[in-house]
Amino acid sequence: MNKRAVRSWIMYDWANSAYATTMIAAVMPIYYEKVAASTLPGNMPQNYWGFTQTIAMLFVALLSPVLGAISDQSGSKVRFLAGFTILGSISASAMGLVGEGGWQLASILVVLGTIGFSVGNTFYDALLTDLVPLEKRDYVSSQGYAMGYIGGGVLLAINLVMINNPSLFGFPDETTATRVVFVTVGIWWLLFSIPLLRHVKDRPRAVNMKISAVVRTSFSNMGRTFRGIRRYPQLLKYMLSYWFFNDGINTIIIMATIYGSGIGIGTSDLILALLITQFVGFPSTLLFGKFAVRSGAKRALYVSLSVYVVIVILGYFMTSAVHFYILATLVGLVQGGSQALARSLYANLVPPSRSAEFFGFLSLSSKFSSVAGPFVFSVTGTITGSSRLAIISLLAFFVIGMLLLARVDFTRGRIEALAEEPH
Repeated sequence: MNKRAVRSWIMYDWANSAYATTMIAAVMPIYYEKVAASTLPGNMPQNYWGFTQTIAMLFVALLSPVLGAISDQSGSKVRFLAGFTILGSISASAMGLVGEGGWQLASILVVLGTIGFSVGNTFYDALLTDLVPLEKRDYVSSQGYAMGYIGGGVLLAINLVMINNPSLFGFPDETTATRVVFVTVGIWWLLFSIPLLRHVKDRPRAVNMKISAVVRTSFSNMGRTFRGIRRYPQLLKYMLSYWFFNDGINTIIIMATIYGSGIGIGTSDLILALLITQFVGFPSTLLFGKFAVRSGAKRALYVSLSVYVVIVILGYFMTSAVHFYILATLVGLVQGGSQALARSLYANLVPPSRSAEFFGFLSLSSKFSSVAGPFVFSVTGTITGSSRLAIISLLAFFVIGMLLLARVDFTRGRIEALAEEPH
């Protein structure tokens, strides 16, 4: 194992998590509503933000599996990752050009930035199987998520100081400071990606093919993935489990701020809680990686999902900012660990020579399945008129996911993944 390459791979999570925290979770949604789309009437800014996210995720769902298959066939995961990193970082920095009423440009840049972030992660995740031996993947994957928490949290903290104290940095107002914040995200992302782009090398394929042949073969491989997934029954069972529990996790991430705001928690408390999640997540993710090494990744994932069940139940009874802080701490304890272990467990079940293709397939399927969580939340809230009943409805995703996870035999799944590999 090339330790420098592995350290560089881990550092990329530090780099691109700035986009996830500042652009997706904290700053950009508020700027879009209050500045970029301020000229739109009523609740149109929120609606347009939702449409923008939908379009972005649709592009991600369609591009990830096809480009993943192409990168596998051509041996170019790092080159694809470099391209989407550049696309995402430039799009983030260009957001600094968006002023009042510029919602069209903002939407275009958010779509491009999200494509760069999410599609790039397909190749980043797939590199785990190239760089790290089986017995160390759980811990290295956890290290990546931990670095992401601390990196995203550090820049978000700096960004919040910039926005709340613009004169301290020589900015005339909050809006100007926020536009500069977007520039810092792009620079941060690109700057800290340099180690990976320098020290992680693509594994060349034995057969060189023309790009047209690569495209044809890649589409053929995608069809093979859809048709042949049943040849890996343990992988299929794990994917079914993943769709449920991952949808529950993502829905909590997406809906937590809206839910907290709806019961009267202030904006500053909500943002501070996000920072708590980031910084608690750093050591907790590393501890979960060590716990997985000692007790097994499957058992550690069970523990994290059980904590999510507790989070949903406590969320039903939440009434104050203090309660929200407690829940944010609990989320920080398990969020990175659950995602890191879910990634490494999946990597162990896929054929190594087709890792990017299968990670692309997971990205495609999970993007479409992720509609279910927010939909169930919204329908339950609409029918019952209670956001508390809406949050408790998410229990079903974790319970079903855990029951399906219990049926996965990871030892047999690894044998199935290696059975058809070339020797």
